[in-house]
Amino acid sequence: MSITPSGSPALDRMVERLASTSDPRRRYEYVLWLAKKLEPLPEEFRNDAFKVKGCVSQVFVVAELVDGALHWRGDSDAAITKGLLALLIEGLEGLTPQQATAIDPAFIAATGLQASLTPSRANGFLNILRLMQAQAQSLAATP
Repeated sequence: MSITPSGSPALDRMVERLASTSDPRRRYEYVLWLAKKLEPLPEEFRNDAFKVKGCVSQVFVVAELVDGALHWRGDSDAAITKGLLALLIEGLEGLTPQQATAIDPAFIAATGLQASLTPSRANGFLNILRLMQAQAQSLAATP
């Protein structure tokens, strides 16, 4: 199965890994494993400025631009959502704002995760990506 490159080699590797298994439980285990690797988010970032809108769970994501590369932190109170966030954080880590904003959400379909995500969680996944891209765009616009 050929995966259309997303513009992020790290994201492409994770998408390929998810797409290579037909077992929804193995996909979930991988997403939960990613969640466990996420660094704790400092309390100061747990506010509306960094909150993902349109998510049933509490999700926060913060971008920082260092020497032209994006660095991300985030957290969620729901394990699966935290794993989806971790997948995006790992996938967009180190990209330029232009690369991050150019990522096509079509990669989400290639993961095969939609089949086992509730519609609200699948929508939340997209909302997390959209907020990350909006943050990248605003950092790119900041002189």
